[in-house]
Amino acid sequence: MPVGAITVEMTKQGLKNGFLHGWAVGLGGITIDLTLIILLSAGLASILALPIIQIPMWLIGAAFLLFLGYDSIINADKDITLSGEKVKKSFFSSFKNGVLVAVSPGNLVFWVNVFGVVLAKNYASDQSHFIIVALGILSGILLHDLGLLSIISITRKALSRKAIKWLTIISGILLICFAGYFVYEFIQSVKVYI
Repeated sequence: MPVGAITVEMTKQGLKNGFLHGWAVGLGGITIDLTLIILLSAGLASILALPIIQIPMWLIGAAFLLFLGYDSIINADKDITLSGEKVKKSFFSSFKNGVLVAVSPGNLVFWVNVFGVVLAKNYASDQSHFIIVALGILSGILLHDLGLLSIISITRKALSRKAIKWLTIISGILLICFAGYFVYEFIQSVKVYI
């Protein structure tokens, strides 16, 4: 699976607060993924694919990811819980972060352009095949999340507070890079209509 904003946020939360908090971000993301599958099957894909909807979503997504990246860098040394320490952040707060990243316009555009096309094609041909493909996508996301967070959970035990801080800063930089990519996509989309 491609590394996206949700993966970066899961990694950051997993490093700072442990497996469960990274998993909470993943659960927030998969909740939105499941909701999108249901909405795409109900016809949302054709609406979200409209240029008048999609073009501004790139810019809104860029702003959102820029904010998350900036926040990650500024707060890199805050709320770090080393292995064995009691976590201060709530599980729901991490889940909420996952939901917020997943409903970012950039994630929605990704869903419509990648999974939406695959799901729409299968929905049109055979609804039972659509369900199998949708379950395959969700299973892949679930396996990705569990695998990634297992690696992070094991690696986290060997990391110092300073190392986690720098990895959080790198995560913030990656989120800002994603924001730059979204700005690029926005500019390319606008050029088509100018």
